[in-house]
Amino acid sequence: MSTKHTIPSDEDLTAFIDGELTPEEAARIEAIVNEDESTAERLEFLARASLPFEQAFAPLLSEAPRQKLETMLAAIPAQPGAKSGSTPAFASRRRFLGALAASLVAGIAIDRAVIGIVRGFSAKDENSEWRAVVADYISLYTPETLAGPAPVREVQAAQLRPLDEKLGLSLSPEAVSLPGIDFKRALMLQYDGKPLAQIAYLDPETGPMALCIVKSDAGRKAPDLESRKGLNVIYWSNETHAFMLIGRIPVDRIKELGEDVRRRLSA
Repeated sequence: MSTKHTIPSDEDLTAFIDGELTPEEAARIEAIVNEDESTAERLEFLARASLPFEQAFAPLLSEAPRQKLETMLAAIPAQPGAKSGSTPAFASRRRFLGALAASLVAGIAIDRAVIGIVRGFSAKDENSEWRAVVADYISLYTPETLAGPAPVREVQAAQLRPLDEKLGLSLSPEAVSLPGIDFKRALMLQYDGKPLAQIAYLDPETGPMALCIVKSDAGRKAPDLESRKGLNVIYWSNETHAFMLIGRIPVDRIKELGEDVRRRLSA
């Protein structure tokens, strides 16, 4: 891999965010961000993690003319070869990050419109980020990870009880059962300082599965499907919690199981 296309380190990305790179290095990283989704996501994560946007820019809000910001954003060229129609979310995000970095380097004050954009991206990404973390560790599970007999109902209920207490739910073995798939264990984990419930299952045909639940104030969302780390995911949320069911099971089957457990948890 040539130096030009070497993936930048976190230190390089942080320096890019802080405007500490030479113009040549900044241009190199911006080009990589525009071409590589994983680098763009890492840059976004570091930007959100290290910059207290609202506090940092609050003193400048009254001095930041919206017209200047809009002119700056309008000047960002479209990606060559871009197809018409809807723009992928990560492309929009990368364009925003490019504008953010450019504004930091140039010393341009960011006004309320940008803080609104940051809030929008943050809410969306925090919503999906926990699913990415779950997929990372569930992808490491093998059937041997969950080997052994399925616990009896009384043991299942005892394992679910701490999850109820932490999450403010009322989970029963019947509510979280998956037809034809063995309940193996229920664990309380933590994500971003919040309790995360994991109920693990073993499908005899496709291997480990998990139903995971975390507190969320993102609001109600209808079930949707995605693929992460070679695993299929159905996810949804209500007013207080976000849910995901993940496994190597086929899409149509995981959709059916997810819809079924969602109905039982909502009852």
